[in-house]
Amino acid sequence: MLGPIIVAGICVSKKSISEMIKKGIKDSKLLTPKKRQILFGHVVSIAESICICRINIAEIDFHVFKNNLNTLEAEAMAITISNMKSDKTYVDSCDVNPSRYQRTISSFLKRNSTKLISMHHADKLNVVVSGASIIAKVIRDSEITKIRVKYGDIGSGYPSDKKTIEFVRQWFRQKNEIPPFARRSWKPAQMILSGTVRCH
Repeated sequence: MLGPIIVAGICVSKKSISEMIKKGIKDSKLLTPKKRQILFGHVVSIAESICICRINIAEIDFHVFKNNLNTLEAEAMAITISNMKSDKTYVDSCDVNPSRYQRTISSFLKRNSTKLISMHHADKLNVVVSGASIIAKVIRDSEITKIRVKYGDIGSGYPSDKKTIEFVRQWFRQKNEIPPFARRSWKPAQMILSGTVRCH
């Protein structure tokens, strides 16, 4: 609900994959913040190249209101892929239909010199995608930390966090608008704007 979307891609050699497994690299959601920070360093040292694409609030809201957030994320993934040289690229599908998502990403690629494989739960099933998820999560956490330093306790920034919802609701109550770093297109923000959210 708060902050940008971070898309990350990493490129590793085949021989580095076993090293990533030995280091315990796995889906960032399964790791503590401290463990993510440690593994972040390992991923950076192992990867041959890393590319980060930051999607700001205005872009997110524009595409969500047009009901094509998946397209925006596919374009960000295509930008990331095109900035790295890889024979084979695995992507975590945001679309319920991985094949369709693969076609959407391909449509944005100017040169399609990589074999593209789109799959659900790629961040759990493929250690290289797990590494990319760690990079993305640590960078996104740092973005949230910047907001927290400036504005106080905003919670995790996720819509499932009552503290985050309460922060946005209080901001709206005081200023009659939601914070500039909040995604107004997200359903909880829309509910706050329409006065239908109540926190206890």
